[in-house]
Amino acid sequence: MNGYDFTLAGAALTARASGALWWPAEGLLAVSDLHLGKSERLARRGGALLPPYEVRETLARLAAEIAATEPRTVLCLGDSFDDVAAADGLDPADRAALSRLMAGRRWIWAEGNHDPGPVELGGTHLAEFRLRALSFRHIATPGARGEVSGHYHPKARLSLRGQAISRPCFLIDADRVILPAFGAYTGGLRSDDPVLEGLMGPQAVAVLTGPAARAIPMPRRR
Repeated sequence: MNGYDFTLAGAALTARASGALWWPAEGLLAVSDLHLGKSERLARRGGALLPPYEVRETLARLAAEIAATEPRTVLCLGDSFDDVAAADGLDPADRAALSRLMAGRRWIWAEGNHDPGPVELGGTHLAEFRLRALSFRHIATPGARGEVSGHYHPKARLSLRGQAISRPCFLIDADRVILPAFGAYTGGLRSDDPVLEGLMGPQAVAVLTGPAARAIPMPRRR
């Protein structure tokens, strides 16, 4: 199974196992928190030295989603780059790969808290994006309805064959969906964190990403 189908504000959506959100009726593919250039940013600021391959891996995963869904619109829901300098320092080969993905379709960069969107790469730059009854923004707004956001990098834990595992996940309730981070080098916030528990309704589900999308009741504090 490649995804979990659900309805939000009348829109039929699919939480794909990759961590991307697909809206077939609008041909819209949304991803959040790519954090491209994180290894470069850490090295530049004297942090941990990570293998500098996350941009290529993240773009390859995004390319696979684009090939699978053939979207008319791709929406990047903020924190697409780890900071503004990371966008400026993108390797030429990676820049060319991203340009190929953008060609022939509408590409929207939503503003994140790490970056305002890489203006020099083209596309449309918005603080938030609205289509029909849905509002797309980087950070969830308490009390919003029909909202799609990212920012928190949600993760959920479950026991599988007696072993506890943790995976990035979507959090979905009747009013909103929070996307997992799509980037290769991203941490996560557990679904039982008070911030996420405060945003999500009591019937919320967590859709774990991985080889297949798996929906479970959103794990909460006991």
